[in-house]
Amino acid sequence: MLQMTDSFSDLKVNIDSISDFSWSDVKEVADCALFKTTGKYLSDIEVKVLQASWMQKTYDEMAISYGYSAEYLNKDVGNKLWHKLSKAVEEKVTKKNFKAALKRIWEKQDNFITTEVREELFVTSKIKQIPFPESSVAPDSNFYIERNNLENLCDETIIKPGSLIRIKAPKLMGKTSLTNRIIANAKNQNYQTVYLDLSSVERRILTDLDKFLRWLCCMVGRQLKLENQLNDYWDSDILGSNDNCTVYFEEYLLAEIDSPIVLALDNIDKIFAYTEVIEDFFGMLRSWHEKAKISEIWQQLRLVLAHSTEVYVPLDINQSPFNAGVPVELVEFNQQQVEKLVAIHGLNWNEIQIQELIKLVGGHPFLLRLAMYQVSAKNLNLEKLLQEASMEAGIYSNHLRGYLEILQKSPELAEAFKIVVNSSEPVELNSIGIYKLHSMGLVEKLDNCVKPSCNLYRDYFQRVLV
Repeated sequence: MLQMTDSFSDLKVNIDSISDFSWSDVKEVADCALFKTTGKYLSDIEVKVLQASWMQKTYDEMAISYGYSAEYLNKDVGNKLWHKLSKAVEEKVTKKNFKAALKRIWEKQDNFITTEVREELFVTSKIKQIPFPESSVAPDSNFYIERNNLENLCDETIIKPGSLIRIKAPKLMGKTSLTNRIIANAKNQNYQTVYLDLSSVERRILTDLDKFLRWLCCMVGRQLKLENQLNDYWDSDILGSNDNCTVYFEEYLLAEIDSPIVLALDNIDKIFAYTEVIEDFFGMLRSWHEKAKISEIWQQLRLVLAHSTEVYVPLDINQSPFNAGVPVELVEFNQQQVEKLVAIHGLNWNEIQIQELIKLVGGHPFLLRLAMYQVSAKNLNLEKLLQEASMEAGIYSNHLRGYLEILQKSPELAEAFKIVVNSSEPVELNSIGIYKLHSMGLVEKLDNCVKPSCNLYRDYFQRVLV
């Protein structure tokens, strides 16, 4: 186990020859220095500012490249970064002298600090209690694993007037975590933000369009800290519910806030089953997005819609928000992301052990984290976990039974999946069957055919679908 020392410069190295101090060395030293004092590595935006500063770019030039304001990059990111580095290396660090300051630290080391050492530092110094993977991951959490450029895509999209982001993925794939990250970055831009989880809406509201839209207006106003003015704007005698809601947003909510507003609606699939509201509500959201193409006030509204696609929703193509905006589909973690997750959990697994877990559950974020949590908490070892995974006594029993209940309510879909799990080759199904099973995360698509997305599902459903 790596022995922790009192100062960053005490990390000893072996160095036979030193090449020129490169950008990768800068990032390596800054990462380890910050981790030593804060327990966190450089954030994405800090890396961008550091690298651009290394290239001698001004904040104005960075703003053009990255889509942020120069003031934000200077005061909110740059100044804080130089202050943190100053504390880490115990000398004054600025945009002008950071190269020399970090190089002095680098030259005291015997060799480059490896990724393994940094991960060891992280595990030994910071992780005292690994959280159970039952909810979303905070944007600043060390357990947040970035997707391949999706975060950057969302950051670039949300700053565009009238933008719409559609986050789609099966349950437990990280939709809420990504949504919260978008909101956090929007706040850094001094945008107003509203997050609404539609899974919390009462059924009595979801069965009445007028009540639902009044609920929407009320909740958005509360989060924007505006007084409830619904009675002054709502005219049920002349206007329909959609028109009333649109007027309230246009003439009051958007008019009162002098900055872009990010409205994030999470778990919108909760209302898919409520025919009383679904078509009108989604049609209204689509109309708001269209209004932003010609109306400045509607350009202030940025929409984020997050949903699992376990329910097929037939909507008019011209009224659906699901074929507009920027689609973001979360996929499973790749090998590199899985290895990072292993390191964060402090697990000393070899390549074979990692591959065994991936073979069982693929790159599914929740299934991976649950396994790593159980092993890191010493509840069981990996070998026993793999043996019991698809059994009723296994750690995935609740997750698997949840899918079983869904399939039992749809015998036709259950029969289709039964064929899939009992076939050694990919199976061709009708398009709706493929759509539903893939949306649930149960199958992987291969051209026009599907196969189980992981061995866990194959083993379990071979046994229970009889």
